[in-house]
Amino acid sequence: MPVTLSQVEEARKNIAPIALRTPLIPFHGEAPAAVYLKLESLQPIGSFKIRGAANVVARTSHEKLARGLLTASAGNMAQGVAFCARRLGIPATIVAPDTAPQTKIRAVERMGGKAILVPFADWWRTFETRTYPGVDATFIHAFDDLDVMAGNGTIALELLEDLPGMDAVVIPWGGGGLSCGIAAVLRQLAPKVRIYAAEIETGAPLAASWAAGEPRSVEYRPSFVDGIGSKVVFANMFERARGLLDGSLVMTLPEAARAMKLVAERNRIIAEGASACAVAAAMSGRAGSGKVVAIVSGGNIDLEKFAHVVKEVES
Repeated sequence: MPVTLSQVEEARKNIAPIALRTPLIPFHGEAPAAVYLKLESLQPIGSFKIRGAANVVARTSHEKLARGLLTASAGNMAQGVAFCARRLGIPATIVAPDTAPQTKIRAVERMGGKAILVPFADWWRTFETRTYPGVDATFIHAFDDLDVMAGNGTIALELLEDLPGMDAVVIPWGGGGLSCGIAAVLRQLAPKVRIYAAEIETGAPLAASWAAGEPRSVEYRPSFVDGIGSKVVFANMFERARGLLDGSLVMTLPEAARAMKLVAERNRIIAEGASACAVAAAMSGRAGSGKVVAIVSGGNIDLEKFAHVVKEVES
């Protein structure tokens, strides 16, 4: 079931002391549509994930919070959980894949979180079991949680206030919590808006599942696009997506890299790979014409990696 408007409105009050109301700005580049950038990269942790994490914490009892927090994350939800835990003075444990960017792991550790690096299969198993051996803490799921999706849905309320005439929204798809949270609100308040997930070619299970009509697994290859991309889509998240989205737009690594470079050159904004996929999809025209919003979900990319990626882009 999708989140309700009342849940999202409550989430907006819950997260107000922690998360920013981020700006929506025009993209200063050439595209077949009027592209706008929703800058979640300006959040205190550099990512939208703080919205969901803060909402879960606000709705969790003091008794459960006292045990500390646990999450599985490649980096951004990890930072959201660590940020909230530090404010409360409680421990945070992060299970991350051993391919996670060091810049994100270091950020978690600066906030006092403990990172446990494991192979990809073990990391993904933590999403499924919502536990990790030896850690007795309250688990915050990075995407498959109604309170997380309600926190993410607050982005849609801001979009409707700032750009009520928008025609389409493109949202990076990692596990689906961001896409389904935003889409749940838009389907209720602005049902004519086109809503697309953006995936990367190195791991696009939603697009494969969409084509097959049922969840499918795909080959996954790590790349500089580390905030999205996986082997599988959760069955329940796939069912939510089918009822809320208009499809998935799969972008290539060169397209994502070019979008990273253009957003930096034209708008002076650092967009990590996941964000760049949404921008690339909006720029391509595949999301349609009119006013198209790209969710810049985060900006947490290692600067050396960012420089290397954009340097390789053909002018």
